[in-house]
Amino acid sequence: MGPGVQGSERSVVTVGVYDGVHLGHQRVVGRAVAVARERGLRSVAVTFEPHPDEVVRPGSHPHRLTSGRRRAELLAGLGVDTIDTVEFSFGLSQWTPAEFAQKVLAERLRAAVVVVGADFTFGQDAAGDVETLRTLGDKYDFEVEAVPRLDDISSTTVRERLTAGDVAGAAAGLGRPHRVEGVVVRGYQRGRQLGFPTANVETPQYTAIPADGVYAGWLQCVPVANLPTLYEGERWPAAISVGTNPTFEGVPRTVEAYALDRDDLELYGAHVAVEFAARLRGNTRFDSIEALIAQIHADVEDTRRLTS
Repeated sequence: MGPGVQGSERSVVTVGVYDGVHLGHQRVVGRAVAVARERGLRSVAVTFEPHPDEVVRPGSHPHRLTSGRRRAELLAGLGVDTIDTVEFSFGLSQWTPAEFAQKVLAERLRAAVVVVGADFTFGQDAAGDVETLRTLGDKYDFEVEAVPRLDDISSTTVRERLTAGDVAGAAAGLGRPHRVEGVVVRGYQRGRQLGFPTANVETPQYTAIPADGVYAGWLQCVPVANLPTLYEGERWPAAISVGTNPTFEGVPRTVEAYALDRDDLELYGAHVAVEFAARLRGNTRFDSIEALIAQIHADVEDTRRLTS
């Protein structure tokens, strides 16, 4: 767990996995931050790592909308003072709602107010709900505020839209374009041979990658662990390919991004983010290299139009 709070200082706490930090999450976290500021208290967001589903039901880990680092960055951007990442273990999954309320909310974080979504559940077998939390709040001296959920916005629905290739729909739920991150590695360099050098992005396990196809979006280098970042502050419109490249008999599934009009970028080994704005088309096997190049030119112009 994180550092908790010091001495007699009390806090306003919000609790959730918060994968994606979508609009519904933003509503809950924003309310917690507002209450903390109204009362002159510290705001704390409690999140979990790894995803609880992977511990409770091994092998069921959902594809991640955000890395832990990106999630913390987004929560901090909402004004949260402290992000307390709880290591989720099988032992923790067996805690009763009362144990979680006492050990984490009352003792570690000295919660004065707990702000959660209206569908919040917690404790062994998700036995606790908002009413349980209110009862425990009476016992452990914290108030509870439940924020109504936004219709049709959840981490699950965002993942479903990505699986369908609906990156615009995913962005509508997230409140921003969906992003995948990873390290640029050497691929087959076919894009360079065709005149469109791509960054081949190796993404972490469980990353939520959109359906195979060609997309318009953006490419940028992002800082990791406060290390210097190449091309600081630059963000390039990019034509993005996701899939196995059927014209060349297929390769392992990849995410490749071509930064428009840039053939001078040196990105090997860089940590990059690829953001998806719109789906252009599905993957197609072309009968000739000339036909493929003509289609890439069309994809580039569509990308330019959609990202300008």
